[in-house]
Amino acid sequence: MQTIHVSSAQQSPKSTVLIMGDQINRGIASLAEKTPDDTRILFIELATKFSDKQWHKQKVHLLLSALKHFAQELREEGFEVDYRIAKNLSEGVKAHKKDFDVSHVIAMEPMNWNGKEILENLDIELVRNNQFLCHYEDFAEWTTTKTKFKMEDFYRWQRKRLDILMDGSTPCEGKWNFDHDNRERPPRDGREWPSITLFEHDDIDNDILQNLDDFWGAYPKGVWPVTREQALIRLDEFVNGALKPFGPYEDAMLGKEWKLAHSVLSSSLNIGLLHPMEVVRAVEQAYTDGEAPINSVEGFIRQVIGWREYVWGLYWLWMPEYKSENFLEANRDIPPAFREQGSTEMSCIRGAMDHLHEYAYTHHIERLMLFGNLSLTTGINPQELTDWMWSRFIDGAEWVMIPNVIGMATFADGGKMATKPYASGGAYVNRMSDYCSGCIYDPKKRTGDNACPFTTLYWDFLDRNENRLSGNPRMGQQFGGLRRLADRSDVKVRAAEVLTKLDEGTL
Repeated sequence: MQTIHVSSAQQSPKSTVLIMGDQINRGIASLAEKTPDDTRILFIELATKFSDKQWHKQKVHLLLSALKHFAQELREEGFEVDYRIAKNLSEGVKAHKKDFDVSHVIAMEPMNWNGKEILENLDIELVRNNQFLCHYEDFAEWTTTKTKFKMEDFYRWQRKRLDILMDGSTPCEGKWNFDHDNRERPPRDGREWPSITLFEHDDIDNDILQNLDDFWGAYPKGVWPVTREQALIRLDEFVNGALKPFGPYEDAMLGKEWKLAHSVLSSSLNIGLLHPMEVVRAVEQAYTDGEAPINSVEGFIRQVIGWREYVWGLYWLWMPEYKSENFLEANRDIPPAFREQGSTEMSCIRGAMDHLHEYAYTHHIERLMLFGNLSLTTGINPQELTDWMWSRFIDGAEWVMIPNVIGMATFADGGKMATKPYASGGAYVNRMSDYCSGCIYDPKKRTGDNACPFTTLYWDFLDRNENRLSGNPRMGQQFGGLRRLADRSDVKVRAAEVLTKLDEGTL
């Protein structure tokens, strides 16, 4: 174990506040009221966290840089800071207690189930997590009032109780949901999309950059905020630049545009640099001031106070059993097409992989309807997919990825979260992207050498899972179509070819 910047003051009446790597904010519940006079700060950098070299370079940089910058800011405020590197949390906490003769350590509840269990076993005083607008205990209580519950119900409850986009007791402009206005196909006019500031690297960043050679992906280029000051700049850029066009094109995909008008605030929210309420209020104010339309504002706010918080609540409601769900018994390994650029001729997967390699990011439709859809229809193991997304995506965290992969992308929970599998053929990709125009595969064909793998696999997925899924009331039309296929046997032959090529990295 290596120790960095441990004070020589071994005896102190101060309490210690342990700050986790995704709690990078002065306002976290364990720190908000503390002062340098009564509190010492403990940071533990986990030496084994990045032992899997599949981690994206930009994510490794973000997590380490944000932690080290926050430690520096607290030192500058006058706090005594113990920043140490340890094999695991237990080792780090025990060593700190011994070095400083400390018995009382405080921490805000971790964002993940295992972390909370570890800290409880270390007899650390935990205070309620305040990085969300609905604590997971409040979410669990909300579910007890429902025989069935869904995200839309939760979202409306959030809107009412938080008084967000409300006109008295009714939603602004009389509607809860403006999805209908947010499904535009990608424009083909070559327009420029909102730009973002690229932040300069300082000495802390440059030290980290020296040790990223063995990790995956492109080197950091200043896209992802590592300090609160940078995160606030990114928030301002979104509200005053990208918010207006965000809504109509939030589901669109373009090969040469990695973010379009998306906020790219998720990493800052997930590690604590921004609080969801300040983000939501800034967006709401743009609507109040007439600077952004309701469809863009409502669509974004639904992502933050609806979907994001719903995922957080479900994670805590169903863990730890939930992470092992595999309803469809999917056991295919992560394919070469997901591991390296240029490992497939599928234009859409190749394009999304380019985005992921260059930015450690793709927006939600590329995640769900490209990576998730291919994983679902080919039978990729949901736990392997969770680990892959966790390590590759800049905003990946256990509480984010487990519900999104197990529940949404792979239907591994059998319908606890989503009412039907999100399986789709090539027609959806063709409608919502520009990928198909330059692809060797034809989205209209399900058989033959140039049949789109998505179209083939969609029908094969239904065929393989007919016994498991045909009773789903939302899938009657799809299975009716399957039973009318005249070339059903030919589809199975083509699907076997596609799966072999996928595994070989020749698709």
